[in-house]
Amino acid sequence: MKAAALILGLTGALAALPASANEELAKKQGCFACHALDKKLVGPAYKDVAAKYRGDKGAEAKLFDKVKKGGTGVWGTVPMPPNGHVPDADIKTLVKWILSLK
Repeated sequence: MKAAALILGLTGALAALPASANEELAKKQGCFACHALDKKLVGPAYKDVAAKYRGDKGAEAKLFDKVKKGGTGVWGTVPMPPNGHVPDADIKTLVKWILSLK
C-alpha cells in the first residue's frame, strides 16, 4: 500500500514538472505578456483556448499557424501578432501544453 502511494505521489510530482518547464518556456518567449493560464488578459486564457479546441483533431496545426503567423477574429478584434522569432519546436511544445490544460 505504501509503495503504491509513493508511486502515485512520484507520478504526480513528475506530471507537474512539464507544466513548470512549459510555463518557463512561455515566459521566456513572452507569451505571458498577453496571456494567462486562467484569466483573459489581452488574449484569451490558455485554459479557455484548451476548452475551445478540445476534441478538434486539427487544433494543433491551427494553433501552430496562429502563433507563428498571427491573426484575428477568433477571440475578438484584438489581433495576435506573429511570433516568427519563436523556434518552431518551441511553438509545437507550447501548443501541445496549452491544449493539455484542463
